[in-house]
Amino acid sequence: MGRLQDKVAIITGSTSGIGVGIAKLYAAEGAKVVICGRRAEKGQGIVDEIVAAGGEGSFHAMDITDTASIEALIADTYEKYGRIDVLVNNAANVALKDGRVDELTVDMWDAIFNSDLRGTFWATKTVLPYLAKNEKGGSIVNIGSMASCGGDLGSTAYACAKAGVDMLTKYTAQQYGKQNIRVNCIRPGLIVTPDNEAKVPQALKDIFLGSIMVNRWGCPNDIGHLAVYFGSDESEYVTGQIINVDGGMNSHAPTVAQFRAMGSRTW
Repeated sequence: MGRLQDKVAIITGSTSGIGVGIAKLYAAEGAKVVICGRRAEKGQGIVDEIVAAGGEGSFHAMDITDTASIEALIADTYEKYGRIDVLVNNAANVALKDGRVDELTVDMWDAIFNSDLRGTFWATKTVLPYLAKNEKGGSIVNIGSMASCGGDLGSTAYACAKAGVDMLTKYTAQQYGKQNIRVNCIRPGLIVTPDNEAKVPQALKDIFLGSIMVNRWGCPNDIGHLAVYFGSDESEYVTGQIINVDGGMNSHAPTVAQFRAMGSRTW
């Protein structure tokens, strides 16, 4: 405990799902957590839970597609706390069924890029001067997706946007590392949350479980624990990294699941 003691951390998109898990773990480790999103009532509820558990947090309204909203979030956080140590770029439009290339419209493409890449870029750009004010700099933690690991049958725009997050991570880490600003990316696999559990059919869970190397799918804390490490001083020598937290799903040959089902090691 106390790995993030007195650090000020902004977690975008923290009114649901993975963002809530990260925020609660950050608060438990001593961070002053800024919950932000479009749903004020739900966001304040998360803050209340954090405070009830002995942590410190506040809510700030934010729309990741609105640059002025992002700028206000970061400026107001600095005014309130006098510093910003960590930005977790979690907010995104998880449009897993956005379609094939021939099915996408420009409006669909732009909507996903605006939330999943443009918003991450603008939050990153806006927070950099504030992180640079700190003697020890700061940390940016981007939440990517295993969708950027390889081609698939759909989710084209979402995957392309998240691939952009991968490269934004590397470029920002390279350009600002000498100012003690670290930037890393976490690619979640299948994460079942209280918000999405009813929407994830068992058939989908079974498909994933066949390729996951462990015996379960993921939960928000699986992402949160790595996000804590990246936000803490323990990761001072780690930057520009993209790490899959997917139960090993992307670590093996694509035939492994089928051979396992056959009870065979090879052909």
